[in-house]
Amino acid sequence: MTASRTRMSPGARRRQLIDLGIAMAGERPLESITIEAVAEAAGVSKGLIFHYFESKADFHLQVVSEQAQGMLDRTAPREDVTDVLEVLHSSVTAYVDYVSEKGHAFIGVIRGAASADPDIREVADRTRAVMSERILERAPEMGMERSRSTEVAVAGWMAFVEETLVRWLADPVMTREQLIEVLVAALPVLARLVGDTVAGAP
Repeated sequence: MTASRTRMSPGARRRQLIDLGIAMAGERPLESITIEAVAEAAGVSKGLIFHYFESKADFHLQVVSEQAQGMLDRTAPREDVTDVLEVLHSSVTAYVDYVSEKGHAFIGVIRGAASADPDIREVADRTRAVMSERILERAPEMGMERSRSTEVAVAGWMAFVEETLVRWLADPVMTREQLIEVLVAALPVLARLVGDTVAGAP
């Protein structure tokens, strides 16, 4: 549906265009979102969009950056909870709910690491780094001493979570609650295995 054209401040217009991109990215792959489609939805000319964004790639980058920040905001550890496993459960629940709501938007962010665009890859990598750091900061509370081995293990857990979520989106063979329990339970198990392996190493 094409929006009627209205006068907006530059900041409001830019915000509108990004919001339209985010909405579209929730329904289809990012690479399929064209400047023409955004212009039609906004009720503006294609040329006006290039007044706010240098290129289609720049527009896509801004959309992915906003999506990534939204995901980080939604999954931020709760400050009113002290038990580390409760914090983990809360963050994973928020993550699963974000995925349920956003669909393609989530895939666009986490699959950004495979993008041909280095700027989008950087957004994906930076998002993962923030989420990993949140876990590593509280690693001792889960019985893990922070080390290179622990960092590798957490990265592996995150890859497991991402792939499981992508597959669950396509084929939800378990309920939301079952999925959350599987993802939450996997990290402490991995933590113990890493701890035991490192402790037993010669």
